[in-house]
Amino acid sequence: MSASPERPDRRLARLIWQAGLGAAEPGAALGKALAGADWSAPAGGRLVLLAVGKAAPAMLAAARDHACAQGLRPESWCITTRENAALADSAGADRVFLAGHPLPDAAGLEAARAVIALARGLGEGDRLVALVSGGASALLPAPVSGVSLADKVATTRLLLAHGFTIDEINRIRQALSQLKGGQLARLAAPARVESWLLSDVIGDDPAVIGSGPTAWAAAPARQARALLEERGLWERLPAAARAALTRRAMANDLPADLPENAAPPVIVGSNALSRAAMAEEAARCLGAENVALVQEPLTGDVAGEARRLVRAAAALPHEGPAVLLAGGEPVVTLRGSGKGGRNQELALRFSSEAEKAGLGGRWAFLAAGTDGRDGPTEAAGGLVDEGTPDRIRARGLSPEALLEENDSHRALAAAGDLFVTGPTGTNVADLHVFVRLPGEASRGA
Repeated sequence: MSASPERPDRRLARLIWQAGLGAAEPGAALGKALAGADWSAPAGGRLVLLAVGKAAPAMLAAARDHACAQGLRPESWCITTRENAALADSAGADRVFLAGHPLPDAAGLEAARAVIALARGLGEGDRLVALVSGGASALLPAPVSGVSLADKVATTRLLLAHGFTIDEINRIRQALSQLKGGQLARLAAPARVESWLLSDVIGDDPAVIGSGPTAWAAAPARQARALLEERGLWERLPAAARAALTRRAMANDLPADLPENAAPPVIVGSNALSRAAMAEEAARCLGAENVALVQEPLTGDVAGEARRLVRAAAALPHEGPAVLLAGGEPVVTLRGSGKGGRNQELALRFSSEAEKAGLGGRWAFLAAGTDGRDGPTEAAGGLVDEGTPDRIRARGLSPEALLEENDSHRALAAAGDLFVTGPTGTNVADLHVFVRLPGEASRGA
């Protein structure tokens, strides 16, 4: 956690954020949603539990408990990140794959090939229960014919570096995959397919969560090409990926409807539900009258979203305590060669914009990813206050220069403001908490 003194405002921001994280605990959320679900199958029918994503271990454990309570003996698969290896072991899966994220890797490709073989081997009377959570898109890469894993990695790198939202990235991923956009469910036909989703995307569209392997296509393949052309990136895509997108656009083979053998997906946890839990905790601590919410999720460029949050914080009543809550998944356009992630950059930019705007009082702002990892760092995000810029300068560094280099990790480390949780085993995007308590500002403390 932060190395700064644990001031009351910082402690409260942390407490409220943890309430949001608790609402996304995948085992409890799925267990509640599964109440009454009957997974019995005809004699000889197989029940297969397939958990994919950062929350896969906990979701699989809850699903196994539900199946065992009905006297069933399911076959269970767990595909998750290497950081969750210990959690995967505790889930008791029959097969475990630890794959790369956010960039797909050979282990994920092996997992995808095994899943394709599994789906094709299912028949009438079988039931496939898909437990999908954030990270599933990268963890299960199944490139279409002619596209290599290296092509997929290069494409993903390009999209991540140019500010594409997760919705946009997943639309393009679907057009390059054999499994995404409902194709896993179609491969499993005639077996019945059910899916239970822990949403890491804003709006909770099942087609976008994990790129919708048991749902439907988020958009026609031609829109993927149009999106890349609009950003001037079409020619920078690997040639094999361009050819595949062109073929799919011409064939129009990404159906936008739910496969006939699939039940409508069920959302068991989301950013919206976690924001509601944060609001309840904040109201419990300070009274509902002192709690405000940013209704529109943060999905734009991180610089603009930081300014929007500072304006909203400045507009809060100045008498007494105040809390402002938000959530979403802003994007970062890389301009420098520094290290960080969208939450660390949002926290650093908030402190910088607050200083420029003269945001008064003693306050703390926490921005962190619910999966416990922000970019290629050990931090989940940042916990800053009104003294953050001065603490950075006291170490001989410039907050403004570090922002230009996208080096938020170095800046927050210098200030003692990194927020580190370790892997959480869940993912419902990002949560943001602003707390202002009565008291004088403490610059540089």
